[in-house]
Amino acid sequence: MKIALCSSFVPFVDGGGRFIVEWLQRKLIEHGHEVERIYLPFVDHPQDMFAQMVAYRLIDLTESCDRLIAFRPPSYMLRHPCKILWFIHHFRLYYDLWDTEYRPVPDSVAGRAIRDTVFAADTATLSEARHIFTNSRTVSDRLRHFNGIDSEVLYPPLQDADRFRSDGYGDEIVCVSRVEHHKRQHLLIEALRHTRTPVKLRLCGMSCSPPTYSEELKALASRLGLDGRVIFEQRWISEEEKVERLASALAAAYVPFDEDSYGYPSLEGSHARKAILTTTDSGGVTELVVDSVNGYVCAPHPQALGEAMDRLFLDRSRASMMGEAAYQRVLDLGITWDKVVQKLLA
Repeated sequence: MKIALCSSFVPFVDGGGRFIVEWLQRKLIEHGHEVERIYLPFVDHPQDMFAQMVAYRLIDLTESCDRLIAFRPPSYMLRHPCKILWFIHHFRLYYDLWDTEYRPVPDSVAGRAIRDTVFAADTATLSEARHIFTNSRTVSDRLRHFNGIDSEVLYPPLQDADRFRSDGYGDEIVCVSRVEHHKRQHLLIEALRHTRTPVKLRLCGMSCSPPTYSEELKALASRLGLDGRVIFEQRWISEEEKVERLASALAAAYVPFDEDSYGYPSLEGSHARKAILTTTDSGGVTELVVDSVNGYVCAPHPQALGEAMDRLFLDRSRASMMGEAAYQRVLDLGITWDKVVQKLLA
């Protein structure tokens, strides 16, 4: 079968939105299919986005492939009679983040008109798909709430997950993630101030925007007297380095605000058999993490997170048991590429 994998991208920005496409391409080829990966640039500035959406809509791939699988918005606006979606998120600033500090335009007549137009265009083109899969219940719930569209959850696996391992449980809580305000690394630093143990925090990753937030994090750690306990690796660490950081970690942390899915940091930590530290408002992460079973789901407050860090540090046996439960949770949810390929090509 000739399959086109189509998604949008922001130039020079890596992350889960690209990984899901690239890893699926590899698995489909392994299953004997001919696969073309198509990325089209998209930047969601209000003054530019509608012209870009029209450009997507003008592209018809009917004669180019047997099946089109679309991912990140607005790739689902491309035309094809056999269009399948593995939908990973909306234009969130106009949807679930509208009533937050991240709203891109004023909540005015003009701003709401922009939002209504996004809703209408999305609903019309999403409805063309033969089947819609999502990466989490959280995203499925948003589709039903905002667009009145049903979907099926299909959790994305990791590539080569067997490379992760555990070498024991050290003294570092490890967070490997883009460094952005909505990923809330500041919560983890603030939590460290409330700990009674010498537990440490390692933050790995870069910002895709101007490095203001990264600088704020360093200033925060210094102001709180935590310079020796917060380790900053302000770069994209290699996959090999990631395996090593997680192998000796006490636990993995991922505390975003209302994330679309469980997030690769949570899944990577689970494959490394580490307890996952997250928050009740982290969105899809709570679909993977069961409080006090395979991690801690804390109130999004520094003190609560700090108490959980201390519990992990003081009881390594418990941390080990929760880490094994984290790996078992992945198995119980059936997060495999064979399942993904079977579902997308059914």
